[in-house]
Amino acid sequence: MTAVDERGMAKFFDQFEPPEGVKAELLRGEIVMMASPDLVHNLIVEDVQDQIPRKRWARLQTQDVDVTDEASEPVPDLVVVDRQVHPDSGRLLPSKLITLVVEVVSKTSVDRDYGVKRSIYAAGEVPAYLIIDPVVAHCVLLTIPVGRGDEADYRAQQITKFGEPLPLELLGIELDTSEFGTYQGVRPHRRP
Repeated sequence: MTAVDERGMAKFFDQFEPPEGVKAELLRGEIVMMASPDLVHNLIVEDVQDQIPRKRWARLQTQDVDVTDEASEPVPDLVVVDRQVHPDSGRLLPSKLITLVVEVVSKTSVDRDYGVKRSIYAAGEVPAYLIIDPVVAHCVLLTIPVGRGDEADYRAQQITKFGEPLPLELLGIELDTSEFGTYQGVRPHRRP
């Protein structure tokens, strides 16, 4: 049996077709598959998307992201790109064109959203990463990406409780979080 390096896994992932109803991402050489999200999750994504002005910003769900020098193709819950800079077509959107990525934490994605994806998006120089967490009812806005590879991270972090307004200066808006729902019966975690 031959070992497959991260780049070999990226080639394999290009041909990989997950079962219907399953979302698959490549995160640092590992294929991660998830079942369809909870209704709370989807309603939050819809609410955020509706608050971002469509005339200025493309608000893309389930968009595969290409992160330079990474064996990663994450699929954020929402990607926000200036309408003047996105490509006309293609499966992969270069991370350097993205203004904001949004991940809504699911019952099983806490470690990925707060850990590896934080590092991947920072390595991809995405200016802002918003984690919306219905487990503990808060948002974490990460800005100022620094570093490369596994060492990449965001220098600034702002935590906003659900119900409080969240300024998204890069988009020129203030996000209303008052209608964000929470999961019931899920054990809280201690992140970020």
